[in-house]
Amino acid sequence: MAASPWFLTSETAPGATPAADRADDSRTRVYCFPHAGGNPRTFLDWQAGMGVDGRIFAVCPPGRGHRFREPAAATVAELADGAALAIALDAAPDRPFVLFGHSFGAALAFEVARRLDGVPGLAALVASGCSAPSLLPTPRVVEAARLEGRRFTEAVGFFGGLPPEVLQDEAMQELLLPHLKADFAMVAGYQYRPAGPLRVPLTLLNGIDDPHVTTASLAPWARECPGEPTRHWVDGGHFYFEGRPHTVTDVLRPLARAARREAATPARDEYVELI
Repeated sequence: MAASPWFLTSETAPGATPAADRADDSRTRVYCFPHAGGNPRTFLDWQAGMGVDGRIFAVCPPGRGHRFREPAAATVAELADGAALAIALDAAPDRPFVLFGHSFGAALAFEVARRLDGVPGLAALVASGCSAPSLLPTPRVVEAARLEGRRFTEAVGFFGGLPPEVLQDEAMQELLLPHLKADFAMVAGYQYRPAGPLRVPLTLLNGIDDPHVTTASLAPWARECPGEPTRHWVDGGHFYFEGRPHTVTDVLRPLARAARREAATPARDEYVELI
């Protein structure tokens, strides 16, 4: 496991070789924030697609996974504060990092980026499957968060990501859905704060058939970054990457490579003595 309880790496995966994984700790770190109710451990399957360019750090919030005994965060702001602090403590001047989040995770990654803006090493923000923060929470999320039991399950089904066996098994719902319900409540209570644009570039990654992310709902993202965001549209719906992690790693890997190259390049005004 990574040093901080906030992070999971491929060292925790079955059959992992920790020594090999630590062989190049200068790789760009890619901190991945899961969607509402998502299992951060699934991000570890993306490590193979990152190769030598980046190292996946799956972000595990308190109250989830191996941290299930800890009190869960009550608000997006509280969760962002904790994650940002953990990343800042993990940062090193010569080791860049990228923030990636999907759906709710993208909104959370954005709030973390705001808290870390200006921290040496922050190279990019990648927001996947998420409308602009200024439009959140959407009415559909607010309504779903008010529902209980089967009605909540059916409402959440619109967003996808729930296996058919969960939708059909009430006992499994009682076991698995409390975390999802808590995340929806957290998103429903999200309060966007207008502020100046981030100083890092923004990449938007979305499925062409995503029913609740549109070109119009992505447009206000442009106010959150220094220049026009880079946009990628791929085949698929809200969870376009299921079974196709390359749709994400093909975007993350060049960003990680560029960040590492930039970190290794001396600043223009840096004096270099040649002998």
